[in-house]
Amino acid sequence: MKTNKNSKKLTIIMVALLTLGVSCSDEFLEIAPTGSLADAQVSTSEGIDGLLIGAYSMINGNLGGNRGSTPNHWLVGSVLGGDANKGTDPGDGASLATFQRFQADATFSEVNGLWTARYEGISRCNTVLRTVSANSESLPAEKVSSVSAQARMLRGHFYFDLKKNFNNIVVFDETVEPTEVVLIPNDGDAWAMIEADFQYAYDNLPETTSAGRVNKWAAAAYMGKAKLYQKKYAEAKTWFDDVIDNGVAWNGEKYALLDDYAKVFNAEYDNHVEAIMDVESSNETGSVRNANWFDDLNYPYLTGSEGPGDCCGFFQPSFELANSFRTSPDGLPLLDKSYNDPANAVKNDMGIASADDFTPDAGPLDPRIDFSIGRRDIPYLGWKPHPGQAWIRVQAYGGPYSPKKFVYYANQEGTLTDASSWTRGYATMNYPIIRFADVLLMAAEAEIEAGTLERARTLVNMVRARAANSEFWIKNEDGTDAANYVIEEYPAAQFATKESATEAVRFERKIELSGEGHRFFDLVRWGVAADEINDYLNYEVQFLQSAYSGARFTAGKDEYRAIPQTQLDLQPGVLKQNPGY
Repeated sequence: MKTNKNSKKLTIIMVALLTLGVSCSDEFLEIAPTGSLADAQVSTSEGIDGLLIGAYSMINGNLGGNRGSTPNHWLVGSVLGGDANKGTDPGDGASLATFQRFQADATFSEVNGLWTARYEGISRCNTVLRTVSANSESLPAEKVSSVSAQARMLRGHFYFDLKKNFNNIVVFDETVEPTEVVLIPNDGDAWAMIEADFQYAYDNLPETTSAGRVNKWAAAAYMGKAKLYQKKYAEAKTWFDDVIDNGVAWNGEKYALLDDYAKVFNAEYDNHVEAIMDVESSNETGSVRNANWFDDLNYPYLTGSEGPGDCCGFFQPSFELANSFRTSPDGLPLLDKSYNDPANAVKNDMGIASADDFTPDAGPLDPRIDFSIGRRDIPYLGWKPHPGQAWIRVQAYGGPYSPKKFVYYANQEGTLTDASSWTRGYATMNYPIIRFADVLLMAAEAEIEAGTLERARTLVNMVRARAANSEFWIKNEDGTDAANYVIEEYPAAQFATKESATEAVRFERKIELSGEGHRFFDLVRWGVAADEINDYLNYEVQFLQSAYSGARFTAGKDEYRAIPQTQLDLQPGVLKQNPGY
């Protein structure tokens, strides 16, 4: 069980956080000098382990339960990217509605939560590195190397997250005294720091480790991703080739796609061979914050005992995303966006009561739709067929769909969930920061830039072939397919030119990784965010007027979040606001 796997780990986390309370606070700029008692406690090998676990614990982003700091980026990655809307009703999380319309300013608390949580992670990594350096002569060389490499890998992750969200950030390492941090402007060379950290991690981390710890192949995959974001395609290709050809999971098994797409999002199969780096979670530890606190609101609304969580109706998949799973009769995506045409749009139960008759869509669909989206009359994770409106808080505001990927199964109630708080929605499913399918599709991008279009097609078709395995499609109780699933691999013609190949790869990322927090950042790095997101907003507002009225993405501004006003106030005259805010 998940509890047993991580019980020791979470005990260490709690000890580490108590220790770190001397040197770290919620505001990264308010770090007090380390006390002598804490120094004595953490200078041992066991104490350093505790500090390192404290740094690992910040991967889950928990710093006061702020929705902006979630590690899965459901708000800043998926909602802003058009995978979903904030859902529920207008008054519940009202500020998030402003955010999804791209109308939030520098005072938006969730953005400050993201900034603060990631810098708290960096602060903890730097504490580990300073402590190891100060005690290096009394520690085994292998210990110094291993702990330092893990801390730098984590620091690279936190800086990467800040860079892709804010662009202009404060950069410092463990050699900078905490009192000097307030003097550093937010114009540092973050990419240089990120690459150096990942390179060190790759050079010094082992190939195999314990579950939940980073290994050298996680560093290689992340380095490739960092190169891709900088458009260093040839370098990215080299790193991705290394991961694909040689990379192994924590236990030494070669990275691979799971046969069953659903297992990627099932806690019973956590720490599998598709997981390259993830956020670990646990239950029954004395704090639900060690479970997936970041998804506790993102369940169908008021399901009672017939469904999961019984709260709260946030994070509802969009009409546009559902339509994107429409295929042609020959099983290929409608890359010309004709999936939004009335004749192709996925039939839904908008405005239809659960007690009224409804016939689901009979047209051809990519089978991944029903692993990703909860929709009327389709089996829902062993609970019952989704009843539609009865599980939606306000259809007219959030639409007809429920999230599905990171929701727990009926047979996991009470074993892989933590019901010790106000809702049953604290599940213990690991969230994949990077998984192998993600790497294959990033590698395909790099291959296209290198001109090796057939290799790119091979990589994309590996992902599509897994989705096409009919043995694992969603089934009705009688064993028949729950919908008309039609999917085929791409023919050579689609990859005959760079333009058509790029179109295919980008769309494959959209549907394979939907709801996983990648979409917005992909659109920004591709340079197409303004066009794609405004098209999305213009489409959704037809159905969800109150949710999207006045929504508009402004090029040159909305690619990045505002530097939080709280941070500007802490460093007056030092930090500069991002353009447009």
